[in-house]
Amino acid sequence: MPVVGSRQSDEDSFASRLQTPDSKPVFILPRLLIMAREQFADLNHFAERDTRHVAERVIVIGSGPAGWSAAIYASRANLNPLLFEGTPHAEMIPLGQLAFTTEVENYAGFPAGNIRAFVESAVDPDRHYNLPPAPAGHERNGQPHYAVQGVELVELMKQQAINFGTRVAGEDVVDVDVEARPFKVTTGEGRVVEAHSIIVATGARANYLGLPSEETFKNRGVSACAVCDGALPRFRNKPLVVVGGGDSAVEEACYLTKFASKVYVVHRRDQLRASKIMQQRLLENPKAEVVWSHVPVNIVGNDKDGVTGVDLQSTVDQSAKHLPASGVFFSIGHTPNTAFLKGKLETNEKGYIRWTRPFRTYTSVEGIFAAGDVADDHYRQAITSAGTGCMAALDAERWLAEQGL
Repeated sequence: MPVVGSRQSDEDSFASRLQTPDSKPVFILPRLLIMAREQFADLNHFAERDTRHVAERVIVIGSGPAGWSAAIYASRANLNPLLFEGTPHAEMIPLGQLAFTTEVENYAGFPAGNIRAFVESAVDPDRHYNLPPAPAGHERNGQPHYAVQGVELVELMKQQAINFGTRVAGEDVVDVDVEARPFKVTTGEGRVVEAHSIIVATGARANYLGLPSEETFKNRGVSACAVCDGALPRFRNKPLVVVGGGDSAVEEACYLTKFASKVYVVHRRDQLRASKIMQQRLLENPKAEVVWSHVPVNIVGNDKDGVTGVDLQSTVDQSAKHLPASGVFFSIGHTPNTAFLKGKLETNEKGYIRWTRPFRTYTSVEGIFAAGDVADDHYRQAITSAGTGCMAALDAERWLAEQGL
């Protein structure tokens, strides 16, 4: 501990001598200067409070691959982005749709390996509680060996954005005032934040029937993305069920026949809504069978195996039917998460935000950009979402520069 020396004469009373163990003198401020410093600190405190009213250069709304990709690029462009990642809801949680998935085998750059060691070394320890356990039975030489899991992948994206300076707010955005710039973003806690530009990356949620058993077996045989999950070992050479009757449902069913022993397409009507050519492909596929005029009423399974079958009910005579299956894929549409915008941005006929310039993320409101599944009703993949997140950040950066901001 340093030892405080004796008080000096009045001539040097403006400073007191502090003697350190190595006898090197250090000077401390007298009480008068300390008080002045404290007063300046108070002024700085108020100045910091005042800066909170300065508009953000860019706000990112959404915390899936598009949102974090946008935040990474915006941070590296010194835009100091503020990202609202939202709060958990039944239909959507922070980290986006990937948080509902297990292994992600088709995200470029993440082949199967000892992912867990990398994830735990990269992600802040105070967020390890959010990491799912390593998949059972996926080991090599005594170490975990698997493709990156959805939560792990997005936590890595989040960490990367934070490393570059992204500020994260765990709040929902409930309204955006687009009538004048800077825009005003209102959160569920009543906070209002101004921004010169906004990147909307709130994604789209898959539609389900609302059966309690759907929730029970999500990530254990229940999925809303055949392309994402269909090739997983749990589904290979097993009977599978696709629920739906449109082009997407038929396309996913045909895709699943590459891996499944049998694919049942369950449709509530006596004819499909899919285009004729898609119907032909399905009906001519020897591994596919359409179950007409039925709807799922319960998904059957257990803790060990996950999904083992589906109970159906006829829409004609209410009779019951059971299908053995190791997986159920819902393809009954998606709903873009745009309710908070209250129709202030132009959308297409399906409700997705419309890009107003080809190959650009501009929306109908200048200064607001859209990225990811909230503006994509076709691909809906994690890697395409991340790509458009990059595009939106670059578009926002260039637009801000044009505005002198």
